[in-house]
Amino acid sequence: MGFFKCPICGNENKDYIGQLNGKFYCRLCIKYQNCEKEEDEWMFTNSLADYSITYNLTKEQKDIAKKLEENINNKINCFVHAVCGAGKTEIVFEIIKSHIVKGLKIGFAVPRKDVVMEMFYRFSNVFKNTNIIYVHGNHNDQLYGDLVILTTHQIFRYENYFDLLILDEADAFPFADNFVLHSFFRRAIKGNYIIMSATISKSIIDLTKNAAKLNLFRRYHNFDLPIPKIKLNKGLFKLIFVLRKLNEYLNSDKAVLIFVSTIGKSKKLRQFLNIFYKNGYYVNSKIEKRNTIIDKFKKREFKYLVTTMVLERGITIANLQVIIYESDAEIFNKNSLIQISGRVGRKYEYPNGEIYYLASYKTDAMINSIKELEEINKNSGGI
Repeated sequence: MGFFKCPICGNENKDYIGQLNGKFYCRLCIKYQNCEKEEDEWMFTNSLADYSITYNLTKEQKDIAKKLEENINNKINCFVHAVCGAGKTEIVFEIIKSHIVKGLKIGFAVPRKDVVMEMFYRFSNVFKNTNIIYVHGNHNDQLYGDLVILTTHQIFRYENYFDLLILDEADAFPFADNFVLHSFFRRAIKGNYIIMSATISKSIIDLTKNAAKLNLFRRYHNFDLPIPKIKLNKGLFKLIFVLRKLNEYLNSDKAVLIFVSTIGKSKKLRQFLNIFYKNGYYVNSKIEKRNTIIDKFKKREFKYLVTTMVLERGITIANLQVIIYESDAEIFNKNSLIQISGRVGRKYEYPNGEIYYLASYKTDAMINSIKELEEINKNSGGI
């Protein structure tokens, strides 16, 4: 086999290159090929791209927003390391506005479809006079507008297209450590990028090695990040602990998320808890009406949810408490534990809350996630 580099994703690994009828093809990204659509005649001339919010940004948020605009105007890519709940989305409003007014093409990408829809409704409420569209696997007939909100998988449809591509939650599955998706991201950028994440992985370091780094280590309400507590128990004592804490939280009218490591455990643990507490449910990636269940939880129709990593990010609930059941499971690495912990204390009215790592033994991930959260609290601030 001669040398072949995939023109779509850049793959050069011979193990993932095939040959058919004398032509080479890439096994890594073949499912994405021949799906691109011609750009329609959308005109990017929206001079009414102003936005409206009912709250003030913090000094740190304003400083970061100003620095982002300064860097991007000078063609400097940016990486924003911001803690969960710091208000990452708000800091890009101004740069989005300025690009839309100039008739430039802008995208906002996240790894998961659920978050695409959340961000679509959020941006639509803020940018009232802007044509905002969303693109994911089940919704890709319309590809062009003033602002495109899309999953990282759908970036493959846009080659050398975006004047500014903003990537949020760059550390999340399936984007994290995915060579093909990283290649699509680079391929789609005509101008510059802003990457945002609450945690840093090796793949993010590689992806942003030439970018200016900006830190936002303080939540908008100016309270410290809640620090998890480790509770070591074995066997039935874990279940007893969950029942005791659940009783305490529900009697205080607090919302509760109980994280488990597998889909099977989400159903089994809920079945057990349902013997004692009928006002809860469970969610995982296999449940089709997941959004309906989550909405009921937000409205407090369900008082608690047992969940897999599907709610690791992208959800904000008032007065939330979290228990990570069997947090010594391999799936709960340092970054995922930090993200899960970041669900707690996000609301201004309820800036605190409890997080329990419930396990048979301590893991490096548990210990290091707590150390990192404590370090962030010590060094909180911006820029």
